[in-house]
Amino acid sequence: MATVDLEKLRTSGAGKAIGVLTSGGDAQGMNAAVRAVTRMGIYVGAKVFLICEGYEGLVEGGENIKPANWLSVSNIIQLGGTVIGSARCKAFTTREGRLAAAYNLVQRGITNLCVIGGDGSLTGANIFRSEWGSLLAELVSEGRISESTAQTYSHLSIAGLVGSIDNDFCGTDMTIGTDSALHRIMEVVDAIMTTAQSHQRTFVLEVMGRHCGYLALVSALACGADWVFLPESPPEEGWQEDMCIKLSENRARKKRLNIIIVAEGAIDTQNKPITSEQIKELVVTQLGYDTRVTILGHVQRGGTPSAFDRILASRMGVEAVVALLQATPETPACVVSLSGNQAVRLPLMECVQMTQDVQKAMDEGRFKEAVKLRGRSFESNLNTYKRLAMKLPDSQIPKTNCNVGVVNVGAPAAGMNAAVRAAVRVGISDGHKMFAVYDGFEGFAKGNIKEIGWADVGGWTGQGGSILGTKRTLPGKYLEDIAAQMRAHRINALLIIGGFEAYLGLLELSAAREKHEEFCVPMVMVPATVSNNVPGSDFSIGADTALNTITDTCDRIKQSASGTKRRVFIIETMGGFCGYLANMGALAAGADAAYIFEEPFDIRDLQSNVEHLTEKMKTTIQRGLVLRNESCSENYTTDFIYQLYSEEGRGVFDCRKNVLGHMQQGGAPSPFDRNFGTKISARAMQWISSKLKESLGKGKRFVSDDSICVLGISKRNLVFQPVAELKKETDFEHRIPKEQWWLKLRPLMKILAKYKASFEVSEAGQLEPVQHRGPEEPAAI
Repeated sequence: MATVDLEKLRTSGAGKAIGVLTSGGDAQGMNAAVRAVTRMGIYVGAKVFLICEGYEGLVEGGENIKPANWLSVSNIIQLGGTVIGSARCKAFTTREGRLAAAYNLVQRGITNLCVIGGDGSLTGANIFRSEWGSLLAELVSEGRISESTAQTYSHLSIAGLVGSIDNDFCGTDMTIGTDSALHRIMEVVDAIMTTAQSHQRTFVLEVMGRHCGYLALVSALACGADWVFLPESPPEEGWQEDMCIKLSENRARKKRLNIIIVAEGAIDTQNKPITSEQIKELVVTQLGYDTRVTILGHVQRGGTPSAFDRILASRMGVEAVVALLQATPETPACVVSLSGNQAVRLPLMECVQMTQDVQKAMDEGRFKEAVKLRGRSFESNLNTYKRLAMKLPDSQIPKTNCNVGVVNVGAPAAGMNAAVRAAVRVGISDGHKMFAVYDGFEGFAKGNIKEIGWADVGGWTGQGGSILGTKRTLPGKYLEDIAAQMRAHRINALLIIGGFEAYLGLLELSAAREKHEEFCVPMVMVPATVSNNVPGSDFSIGADTALNTITDTCDRIKQSASGTKRRVFIIETMGGFCGYLANMGALAAGADAAYIFEEPFDIRDLQSNVEHLTEKMKTTIQRGLVLRNESCSENYTTDFIYQLYSEEGRGVFDCRKNVLGHMQQGGAPSPFDRNFGTKISARAMQWISSKLKESLGKGKRFVSDDSICVLGISKRNLVFQPVAELKKETDFEHRIPKEQWWLKLRPLMKILAKYKASFEVSEAGQLEPVQHRGPEEPAAI
């Protein structure tokens, strides 16, 4: 990453004008992007214009193109859709339309365009850019603009942000709106599951995705659907019979409901559509099950954007402005996208070309290639879904005679159960016997261990908390007993799902290997804690759900403050000493400040925040939001900050405080956590299987460091890191990693709240080649 000198940007920003528009289908998070582009533009001294109604507004000009100020985009981050409007525009596809658009931009001195939309909108922007010179020449020849005006505005820079709920754009892991659409789908699936269970029904759910099956695939993975239909991967010939067998087998396993998910563009191998009605008819006639169809339709586009989409859109928006200001006439149009958790810039037309290649491959029946072109995360989602949904008959699974234990350690985190389910099913399909350890290391020592089967974990993905039960107790004082239980149950490998306690536990087990040979087995930890403070991973299971809880609560609190003017709320979040939830929650909720342990603050900082809020109360936005991490300071407690603000703000604003507490640990897991828990845990089991395979018949003892690891996301990849190596990267006193990636996003929150800051962007503004992937696992969820 390169730190951008904002002063330098201010010099290049001064006198420049940036236009921002949303085009094509709307997507949740577009408003957060518009807000970020507008505020970053103003921050670096550029003029910013909001172009209403997409390309239509660009062609018609007039009132549709209006200058924006800081407050123009206040209070929109939590709104779905797009406040500046979007429209499909026929006129812009013609040369005359683009000529009118060019004239409207030149009149206002706009030569930088930020387009938020799908591949069609971005292709249109690129055509516009390539014709820019000839369009200006035509305007000069018609006498509508002067030669010198054409010279001044001779070059148009384009930065694209992909806003599309389908996640159908190649080159980016997640498009703006996808995560929110998954939230809508999972809310419906969770609700439908309760009614289906009551009546022993089969539900066929149709989700959006005319050309891309991402929503269908991920929601099937996240809810453990019985069958899924995708445009990229049509079912094989004779699928009707296979599906009916699968549904009846599941019913025979005491499952009271069936869920079938269909993408609206689902097809068979002959490219003929497969409709939800067709599937219903088939189930009713072949199996006689009570079957219902639910078509989700535009519900998926609606509602408030998720925390993930708000943060994604804010990061992309700021990066887009920097890209525009750094662009030269030679720079090709770029699209700002996400790879792992890194913001990257990619050549726009290469991405569009790849996206079109997928469609071409599907049209020509090259489906395997289409899946590959969609990217490695799509492919790994598909493979994981198949492994977890389809159980081979026992006679076809070669037995390994290995027993693998699964245990939850630490505080509960939403998504733990999805991780246990994935581990159990992958373990069984690899031929192991799976054992569930109840109530953490304490339960382990007491022998609360039972074999767990494929059907036992059905329906676990949507459940919050920890079904196996979890405790914070460390194994240190039970080592003898745990070793005895491992011997008694012949446990050959251990998967630990948990937070910082699980990490400490793993270190203790590792140290005890010399004394107890029972611990000389492969052990791997999957990080699961709302605090997101496990060394070796950028994300942990449960943090996204907690972040959404914080964001939703902040939205409600902001709304209550809009009725009573001049009010500042101080909200305390969880996280121990790790400021992830406070910082990211502040970014997603559009807060004014966030106090965290990692960035020490003193009375002067508190004073400057009070002054900042006093100034804000003079504007039309008369409310403030301040987040504080629970352990950010021993003496500046939530009460202290509340009392200080109340005293200093007397007569200008009043104060309220709110401690969110344990509601951050509860609730149904978000789609991200279900999917992340499922995928990372399945990957951990594959690692265990490969380790056990190495030792087959050799009676090998595992003593090396690389047989006791943490599996985590690091930048763009899933990586296994030995706990012995992670020790030096850990601040044990404060239970956090020494280096934390999200601190780089701290200035982003400050900039968008109008504080001075320096900011890091993608590698010195370099365009990356598309499909930039290392040999490791793709981290994208």
